[in-house]
Amino acid sequence: MFNLKRIHLLAAMCVLIITVGCASSPSVKYGDSKGVETVNTDFGSTDLQTIAEAMTRSLLESRVVLDSREPPRVTVYDVRNKTSEYIDTSAITAKIRAQLTRSGRVKFTVSTTEMQNQVDELKRQTQSGLYSAQNQTKMGNMNGAKYRVEGFIGSIVKQTKDVKDVFYNFHLSLINNETGDIEWEDEKEIRKTATR
Repeated sequence: MFNLKRIHLLAAMCVLIITVGCASSPSVKYGDSKGVETVNTDFGSTDLQTIAEAMTRSLLESRVVLDSREPPRVTVYDVRNKTSEYIDTSAITAKIRAQLTRSGRVKFTVSTTEMQNQVDELKRQTQSGLYSAQNQTKMGNMNGAKYRVEGFIGSIVKQTKDVKDVFYNFHLSLINNETGDIEWEDEKEIRKTATR
């Protein structure tokens, strides 16, 4: 009789554990990657896409790009995060660069963060002795970028008990590396408000 009570108790605990475990499992499904995401006021995928599209369009309409016979050669610096939240600014930079590259109207050289990989690859091909002289990449033939793109994202957050308002400002500049002139700049502003 005592063992039967223990078996019933164990069975009931197992059923409870399975029920709780299944109830807390999330339901996962694919969504529209271009759909507007409004989970909270934090920087999100819609903000990234909106900024990248606006900056790409503006830069492609700039005098530097429109007046160039050949696609201008550009390098990219990582966007600085001046907000109080974590934002993967390299994702913003990569999205803008990918869209500009796809346009065929801008050429990119390796960025400052990618330069060490480029140097390591050149050394591997020229100094390792593994490649024939006719097939290895030659040192000293990298193309310098005439321009660099750099920028920042900042935010202003205002909050009361019932309302949170976040204002994002994304600013991007195209700078002539030789003269230091700012050849183009633009900004995109986004405001997000959450109420309880």
